[in-house]
Amino acid sequence: MASSRDRQRKLARAKLDRQLARRAASTRRRRQIQAGVGAALILVLVVAGSAWALGAFDSDPKQNTAGEDTCLWTPQDATANTNLKDVGTPATKDLPTDGTRAMTVTTNQGAPITAELNLTNSPCAAASIAHLASRSFYDNTTCHEITAEGALRCGDPSGTGLGGPTYSFYDEEVPTVPSASPAPGQPPTYPKGTVTMVSNPPGSNGSQFLIFFKDFTTADPKYPVIGRVTGGLDVVEKIGALPTVDNGTGAKVKPSTDVTIQSLTVGEPVTGAAPAPSASGTPASSPSAG
Repeated sequence: MASSRDRQRKLARAKLDRQLARRAASTRRRRQIQAGVGAALILVLVVAGSAWALGAFDSDPKQNTAGEDTCLWTPQDATANTNLKDVGTPATKDLPTDGTRAMTVTTNQGAPITAELNLTNSPCAAASIAHLASRSFYDNTTCHEITAEGALRCGDPSGTGLGGPTYSFYDEEVPTVPSASPAPGQPPTYPKGTVTMVSNPPGSNGSQFLIFFKDFTTADPKYPVIGRVTGGLDVVEKIGALPTVDNGTGAKVKPSTDVTIQSLTVGEPVTGAAPAPSASGTPASSPSAG
């Protein structure tokens, strides 16, 4: 027969086991409640965050977008590059982002060359060219290069390929190609008549632009498309057929006859106008500053 002390020990052990079981159950319930509250709180935060991102708490969504920067202009050091010319910077806000703007380039080689700048895909390039044109930046400058890709390079007052304004801006509409080796029959990356920016290094655009006088296809597009020629393409083709001479650096790319931009003007935005084709292999530069 078990002694009285043994029975007491067993009773005490059973009591302790019951207490531990109750504590474990209570802890599990508390954790379940905390988990439920936490999950509910996370759900509320996710829903609230999504609603905020979608503008549900905006009193007037149009007011919140007003005044936001459309374009950013990166300052360039004119003391480090004396080919740069300071004519201020374009506005950053309230710039047109829809439709087209007409650009007219009058040269000493015949009828004016007209183009439309695509505000939908390249609003910052159009804003930059319009700003520079309003400061007569392009007037009495030369198109200093006929590139190996089949384009006329213009927009550098220094004629060195290193000139531009004292700001730069990023690429907006660089064409994409479906594969590393464009297939036969695929539309050219830069069709004849495409207008692009050109810069060195790429992505530091300023004032220099290209006008393609023949189709150019590449598996590695670098030039952001800004528009297309609408008139005077025959003049561009005539300039492209000029013989080239050494530009002073050993590169035989300078037109043998000076091609001078007498004036470059940009018209007012035309909203709703059909923009130039996108840069996915339809209409839009040889490197140096922008």
